[in-house]
Amino acid sequence: MGYKTILILLLILLSISMIVLFTNKFSMTCESIRVRVATTTSLYATGLLDYLADKFVDRIKEKYGCNTILAFMPLGSGEALRRAENGDACLVLVHAPSLEKEYISKGVLTDGHIFAYNYFIIVGPKEDPANVSHSSNVVEAFRRIYLAGELGKVKFISRGDRSGTNVRELMIWGLTGLNPKGKPWYIETGSGMGKTLLVANEFNAYTLSDIGTFLKFKSKGRIPNLVILYSNDTELINIYSAYIVSTCSGVEKSIASDFIKFLIGDAQELIAKYGIHVYGQPLFYPVKSKTEWLSKIWSVLSSG
Repeated sequence: MGYKTILILLLILLSISMIVLFTNKFSMTCESIRVRVATTTSLYATGLLDYLADKFVDRIKEKYGCNTILAFMPLGSGEALRRAENGDACLVLVHAPSLEKEYISKGVLTDGHIFAYNYFIIVGPKEDPANVSHSSNVVEAFRRIYLAGELGKVKFISRGDRSGTNVRELMIWGLTGLNPKGKPWYIETGSGMGKTLLVANEFNAYTLSDIGTFLKFKSKGRIPNLVILYSNDTELINIYSAYIVSTCSGVEKSIASDFIKFLIGDAQELIAKYGIHVYGQPLFYPVKSKTEWLSKIWSVLSSG
C-alpha cells in the first residue's frame, strides 16, 4: 500500500471521527434544551398538552437548530405555583385566579396570558338524591348537597389539594355560608382529579370536576356511576392562564415565551377542535375574541 493511499485513508478516518464527534456534541446540545413546565393536571390528563407540544416543537426546530423538550410536571395549581416560586419551573399553566394573583404580587409570575377556558361541572349519581339537577344556580346546588349530607343521604368528595378545582370548590362553599369541613360525609382525597373522580364513583358521591377530565374518564368506562348534574354557571367558568417564572432566563425563557405566543396564536384553532372527534365536543374553548370578557371574570375570581 502506497504512502498516498495510507494518507488518504487516514484523512477519511479523521473526517469520519470529526463528523461523529460533531453529531454527538450536537445531540447533547439538543437534549440540553429542556423547558420545565409546571401545569395543572387537567391540561395534562386530557392529552391536550402533549398534542400542542408536538405541534409547537415541530415549528421551532429551525429557530433553535435542534429538538426542544417541554418537560411537563402535572400538579395541582397550588403546588405548581409553589414549584415556580422555588425556581423549579420556567413556565406555569394554571387555573386558580386567586392563587395566581398572590404569586403575581410576589413577583414570581410575569407575562401572563389567558389561553383557554371551559367549565367546572358538578357530577354525582344519576339518582341525584340531593336534587342538584333542579338547582337554579351553583350556590343552591351546593346547599342541596350540604342538606342531603347532613341527612345522611349523600357524600361529597373534595380534592383537598389546593388545586384550581379545590380553590373554586371552597369559594363556592364560602358563598353558601356553610362549612362542610370535618363533616363525616365530606371526604378529602388530597389527590388529583382522576383519583377524586374514581373515589366519587366508588361512593356514589358528588364532586366538582373539570369537564375535560370527567369526559376522558367517562369515555373509558372508569366512572360508570357518575353523570353531569350541573354545569355552565358563571361561577363555574374555568380559566386557564400561562405565565413565565421571573427567575427563568436564557434559551429556556425564550422558548417558554414562544410557547405562550403559540398558545394564544396558532394553537387557538387546535384547542377549539381538540376532543370533538373522540368526545363529540371540545374539551376546552379558545380565547379568540373573548379575552376582555374572560379578563373581567378572572379579575372577579382573583378577588376570591
